[in-house]
Amino acid sequence: MTETTEIHPPLDDAATRAGAWMDQFDSAIVAYSGGVDSALVLALAHGRLAEGVLACIGVSPSYPERELEAAVDLAKRLGARYRLVRTDEHLDPRYAANPVNRCYFCKSNLYGHLRRVADEENISVIFDGTNASDLGEIRPGYRAAQERGVRSPLAELGLEKNQVRALARQLGLPIWNKPAMPCLASRVPHGVAVVPALLSKIASAETVLFQLGFTQFRVRHHGDVARIELPAEEFARAIECRETLVCGIRAAGYRFVSLDLGGFKSGSLSQPIVSA
Repeated sequence: MTETTEIHPPLDDAATRAGAWMDQFDSAIVAYSGGVDSALVLALAHGRLAEGVLACIGVSPSYPERELEAAVDLAKRLGARYRLVRTDEHLDPRYAANPVNRCYFCKSNLYGHLRRVADEENISVIFDGTNASDLGEIRPGYRAAQERGVRSPLAELGLEKNQVRALARQLGLPIWNKPAMPCLASRVPHGVAVVPALLSKIASAETVLFQLGFTQFRVRHHGDVARIELPAEEFARAIECRETLVCGIRAAGYRFVSLDLGGFKSGSLSQPIVSA
C-alpha cells in the first residue's frame, strides 16, 4: 500500500456530509465492482437509502471471476440488493481495437445498460466510485459517466483515496486496504486487439499469482511473453515459488514468463518510455 491513512477533514465529518449528500435522492443504482471506492459508495448509500439502492455489477470477459465472487459476497454482507448486469463492450469494434480511450467505450456501454435498469426500476440516479484523487488523471471512462449524468459521490464530496480507505476502515469494510484491480484489458498494450480469449488467458495467468497468495500484481501481455509485475519486496517469494509460477502461467497459454525488475506500477503500459 502506498496511500497514507492521514486524512483531512475528520472522518466523522466526512461520514456526516456523505449522509446529508445522499439525502437528496430517494433511490440509486451503484455501479459496483467490489473495489474499495464503489464498496464505500454502496455502504454509504445503502445506510441512507436502504432498499432504494441497487448495486449493479457489470459482468464481462474483462472482469475476473474471483472479483465477481468477492463483490457478490460483500454486497450480501452489507445486506444490499444487487444485480448482475451482463455487458457487451467486447462486441464494439471501437473498444476491441484497444485505443488509448478504450475505457470510454467500455463505460459508455456499461452506463447504457445501467440507465435501462434505472428506467425499468424507476430509480432516480446512478452513482460511480470516482474519488477526488482520480480527477487529476486522464480518465476517458469518467467522461463517459459525466455525459450520461452519472454522479460521483466521493469526488463531489472531495474525498481523496486516503480518506476513502480510512472511512471504509472505520465503517468496517473488510476491503478497506484492497489493492486497486482495474479490468483485465488494462494488461494489454494499446493497439493490440482485446478479445475474450485473450482476456481469459490473462485471467488464468493472474489466478496462479492469486492462488499463491500474492495480492498486488499484474500479468502484462506481450505476445508469447507474460510479464509479471510485483512489488519489489515480493521478488524473493516469487523466486521461491518460481517453478509453480512458471508452470502455471505456461499452462495458461504463455511460452515465456518474465519478472519485471522495475516492480509493480499501476498503469505501466500507459507510461511514457524515459531514456537514461
